[in-house]
Amino acid sequence: MFFTAYDGTSLAYRALGDGPTLVCLPGGPMSDPAYLGELGGLSAHRRLVMLNLRGTGESAVPADPSSYRCDRLVADVEALREHLGLDTVSLLAHSGGTNLAVLYAARFPDRVAALTLVTPSVAAVGVEITPETRLATARKRHDEPWFPEAFAALEAVVAGRATPSDFTAIAPFFYGRWDDAARTHRAAEDGWRNDDAAAVYGSEGAFDPAATRAALSRLTAPVRVIGGEVDLNSPPEAVAEVAGLFGVAAAVVPGAGHFPWLDDPARFTAAVLGSRLEGRVRRSALSFSAAPPTRTAQSKIFSAESANTARSSQA
Repeated sequence: MFFTAYDGTSLAYRALGDGPTLVCLPGGPMSDPAYLGELGGLSAHRRLVMLNLRGTGESAVPADPSSYRCDRLVADVEALREHLGLDTVSLLAHSGGTNLAVLYAARFPDRVAALTLVTPSVAAVGVEITPETRLATARKRHDEPWFPEAFAALEAVVAGRATPSDFTAIAPFFYGRWDDAARTHRAAEDGWRNDDAAAVYGSEGAFDPAATRAALSRLTAPVRVIGGEVDLNSPPEAVAEVAGLFGVAAAVVPGAGHFPWLDDPARFTAAVLGSRLEGRVRRSALSFSAAPPTRTAQSKIFSAESANTARSSQA
C-alpha cells in the first residue's frame, strides 16, 4: 500500500495482523522493516503497519537526499497518520527508529496515543553509553564458545582501531542466541539497509537532545521502553535511563539481545502488551528539563547501526 509524502515522494507500508493499529518504525537506520518480521507474533494482537521509510523497501527514492535526515522524516510519519485516518497514532519503534519516534512525539505530542521504544538508540535524547558499559555488557557472554574472538574484536571497535572483519566478528553480541536463525537474520541485514540514506539519517542538525527533552514534557501518552538483558547496542543501564526520562520503568527481556522478539517472542509480546502501559509519574518528577550529558567521541563509535554502516563503507 502507498501514500504520498509532503514532497511528492511515494511511500509504502505493509499491514499485518488484526486488532488496534500499531505503526512500526524500523531501525537500521534506514532499513526495510522486513527484518522485524511479525515481531514475534505481535500481529496476533495488533494490526502492524510497517512503514518503509523513504528510499527503503518499496518506497521511492526522494529527489532531495537531505530529506533522509531523521528530523525531516517526522513529516513522513505524520503523513502516514493522516493517510490512515487516525486522530492519534500508537507507535512502536526499534533501535535507530526510536530516534524518529521520539522526535515525532516531541513535535506532535497530542497526536501520540502510545509510544513503545524497543532496544532504543540514545542519540535523540542524549543519553551517554560509555565504552566500559558496552564491555561490561559483553562480558556477560563470557561462557559462549564464540566469546574470545568476538570480545577481542569488540575491544578493537571500542578503541577506534577496528577493521571490517572486527565488525563482522562482534555480530553474536546482538543476539541472545547465536544460532542458525540469528545467523540467517544477520546475513540478511545488509540487504535491508539503504547505506546512502543511513549516512544522512543522523547527520549534523538531526538531533538537539536538550530541545527534544524539553518538548517531551508535553507528552502525556503512555510510554513503554523495552530492552534486552545482554544487548550490546542498547545496554540495560542506558535503556533504564531512557525510560526514566519518561517517568517509567524499563521492561528488560531476560537473555535477549538487540532483537528481543527473536530471542523470546512470548516475553517480548507480553512486554509490549502488558496488562496496561506504565502510568506516567507527575511531570515535576521528570528530568526533561535537565541538560543531556555530553556524549564522548568513543560513545558514538559503536552501535549495531553505526557498526553496520562503518563495516559496509569499509568493505
